[in-house]
Amino acid sequence: MRRSISSKAKSFLHRNPLLEKGNNPPPFAIFDSRFSRRREAHSNGGGSDDYREKLDDSLELFFHMVQSRPLPSISDFSRLLTAISKLKSYDVVIYLWEQMQTLGIAHNLYTCNILLNCLCRCSQLSLALSFLGKMMKLGHNPSVVTFGSLLNGFCRGGKVHEALCLFGKMVEIGFRPNVVIYNIVIDGLCKSKQVDKALDFFNRMEVRPDVVTYNSLISGLCSSGRWGDATRMVRCMSERGISPDVFTFNALIDACVKRGSLLEAGQLYEEMIRRSLVPDIVTYSLLINGLCMYSRLDEAEQMFDYMVSKRCFPDVVTYSILINGFCKSRKVDYGMKLFCEMSQRGVVRNVVTYTILIQGYCQAGKLNVAEEIFKRMVVSGVSPNIVTYNVLLHGLCDSGKVEKALVMLEDMEKSGMDADIVTYNIIIRGMCKAGEVADAWDLYCSLNLKGLMPDIWTYTTMMLGLYKKGLRREADALFRKMKEDGIFPNG
Repeated sequence: MRRSISSKAKSFLHRNPLLEKGNNPPPFAIFDSRFSRRREAHSNGGGSDDYREKLDDSLELFFHMVQSRPLPSISDFSRLLTAISKLKSYDVVIYLWEQMQTLGIAHNLYTCNILLNCLCRCSQLSLALSFLGKMMKLGHNPSVVTFGSLLNGFCRGGKVHEALCLFGKMVEIGFRPNVVIYNIVIDGLCKSKQVDKALDFFNRMEVRPDVVTYNSLISGLCSSGRWGDATRMVRCMSERGISPDVFTFNALIDACVKRGSLLEAGQLYEEMIRRSLVPDIVTYSLLINGLCMYSRLDEAEQMFDYMVSKRCFPDVVTYSILINGFCKSRKVDYGMKLFCEMSQRGVVRNVVTYTILIQGYCQAGKLNVAEEIFKRMVVSGVSPNIVTYNVLLHGLCDSGKVEKALVMLEDMEKSGMDADIVTYNIIIRGMCKAGEVADAWDLYCSLNLKGLMPDIWTYTTMMLGLYKKGLRREADALFRKMKEDGIFPNG
């Protein structure tokens, strides 16, 4: 990243007429005018509101600013770094921050907080803590914003215990946490499935909770299967004068879909409309997923078309859900039509989309099409993951193409992808199905050397293969070995 930015900087400095002497308009006049043009183009249906263009504009502005004399104020630099961080280009912000320091531009608490937040967002928590010490040495005492960034970093990194310790220290040294700080910790506890701790933390809040607080708790309760507690929490927030928003309803709809209560999910959707809440892409995707789960594909398509009519355009998740619904219902060609439509609408397919379609064609017995999609995926620059490989290996083995599956397994491992126990279960099953039980046994025996532990499916597949070959004694011995390893058929 540093090398690419550096080359861009040199390129820009050689060609940008804005840096000529006597041509120094106010930095943010350039920034604001460019972004207003982006917004205008976007509102007129243009496709120029693009991440890359925004980042390029921001970089050009930065290189203009550091060449300007007198230098723009630190607040101007702060605004620019904030804008880039909103693009989620955290590594770019870190690089530019360091460039400012190299150029002798003095940082303040605000720019230090921006850097600390970006380090946390990049999961560089140890560096963030080290930088906190450096900040304090420079005389920038941490603020509530500083602690918020660190707490968020710990929670996002699954280090909720450390976040609670930091919260305690924060209170100990005299900081009064605001609702944002409480929300970060409550959300972290809920996402780490510590909902009771989150509720206890909620009950000890010294500030008024907001809709974000309740949404975290409702989502956590729904994820834990505590539907009754979730609905009571909705009543509680309403009694306190806090109205449920789209995020609240999405959490409830998601829970209903997972419980199989599609009627209730539909009622919640209608309640949203009555409250003049505008359903978002998540709402529609959840409802479409529920309809697909129960093979109500006509209704799912109608919902898909309806969301488009409301100018809520489907993303890769929505498309993947509907494609999966068609593939599961053996209507893989309809799934392919949607897959082709994605590129026409400018929606970038991801590894999940490709894997769903590959599986659909494998299950439809059209292995050649599945292999072609796999090749197209690689050519398109989308890297297959372990699930993609396992899906295609399963298709090959089910079609009796075990040798081809072994070649793919070898290619997969050469590419640096580690096979898991599911991968080997597929190959062992394929070998047994093809009557190559001796080869399957050799592969089973090699699992320990590969650092893999057989699971219930490994043992069951291997035992069935041995029984079919009349090797009852060996199969019984394997059954005893399975029990010794603590694996039981009903476990």
